[in-house]
Amino acid sequence: MSEESTPLLRVVSPDATPEEVAALVAVLSALGGGEPEAPRPRSQWAAPHRAVRRTLPHGRGAWRASGLPH
Repeated sequence: MSEESTPLLRVVSPDATPEEVAALVAVLSALGGGEPEAPRPRSQWAAPHRAVRRTLPHGRGAWRASGLPH
């Protein structure tokens, strides 16, 4: 890094104890702000194409074919 980095956190109160600073850092770390979370894979149960009803088969053996996956 050729650029000079600036501090992300600066404590201005001289009375802050190390425990208080640690608690503040823990809270800010829990809020995030780091790398974005990778998107979770979508479950096939929630896939939009499952909400659309497909046409049912007609003719001989249609009742049997209606229960088979497409």
